[in-house]
Amino acid sequence: MRIYFAALPFCKDEVTLALESGVDGVITDAEHVPVVQSLAKGAVLDAADLLWVTLASKDDEETAVTQALAGKTVILRAGFEIIPVENILAQTREVLAEVENAERARVAAGILECGVAGVVVRPEAAAELKTIVTELRERLGQETLVAATITAVENAGLGHRVCVDTTSLFTTGMGLLVGNSSAFTFLVHAETEANPYVAPRPFRINAGAVHSYCVMPEDRTRYLEELRPGDALMVVRADGRTQRATVGRVKTEIRPMLRIDAEASGQRGTIFLQNAETIRLTRPDGTPVSVVQLSPGDQVLCRLDAAGRHFGMRISEDIRE
Repeated sequence: MRIYFAALPFCKDEVTLALESGVDGVITDAEHVPVVQSLAKGAVLDAADLLWVTLASKDDEETAVTQALAGKTVILRAGFEIIPVENILAQTREVLAEVENAERARVAAGILECGVAGVVVRPEAAAELKTIVTELRERLGQETLVAATITAVENAGLGHRVCVDTTSLFTTGMGLLVGNSSAFTFLVHAETEANPYVAPRPFRINAGAVHSYCVMPEDRTRYLEELRPGDALMVVRADGRTQRATVGRVKTEIRPMLRIDAEASGQRGTIFLQNAETIRLTRPDGTPVSVVQLSPGDQVLCRLDAAGRHFGMRISEDIRE
């Protein structure tokens, strides 16, 4: 979701706050566009180039849809009612909504479950900008996780495993969804826990073998080997909440591996992880469990889905993995 700050009227202190909060861009008048551009690199939009629509009638809805489909940046004025926005989103999601506080931003982000393409934060909500950015842009929705039962843990020889270092710090219960198949992925826990051998690395997920699928934002998958610095990741909490993180570094090294098999709701899944005490999956209560302590009968959190991906995109096809 895109988040803009409307510097209307212009206030340098508020613009600085908005940029430091991590907004995607600033909307201001033509006179102040160069000033904003001098403060930070990012999108700066001239308010006069945008279409501001007050939803007062059915004609206003139709105007918003027509212009958005034609490529115009359409902003629905603050005070909008839910039903007219639903009617618009049923035809196009590519509209922005002006919001006057964090609660209205949450409403705009949740309409028809998909929400608008972005919000435009008015000056009166400047004090809530950090909250709005954290809740809307970093949040990627809700995943349904289930308890899967471990059926086998076997040595798998040497293999190339991928450590994903991010630009974020994680806490207990957070990790990446990784597996042999897009239909069955495991919540691989971040290295947040202290142990006698190495210091915690709360920015790191030792995610698995190079060939493994990693569930990404926007319902896509990537092979772990494909990840590069700057890529956006979908980090998942044990309760299913998700947020965005950015890849900072990827380390691929040859290490001894384990093959871990599990079963849930009649589906079977497998993952290859490094055979080391510091690599962990996630128990149903959200606590990490080391792969060297796993035994058949133990339970870990997994995500079930339908198989079928082509270049990371979901397809409907008879595929067995």
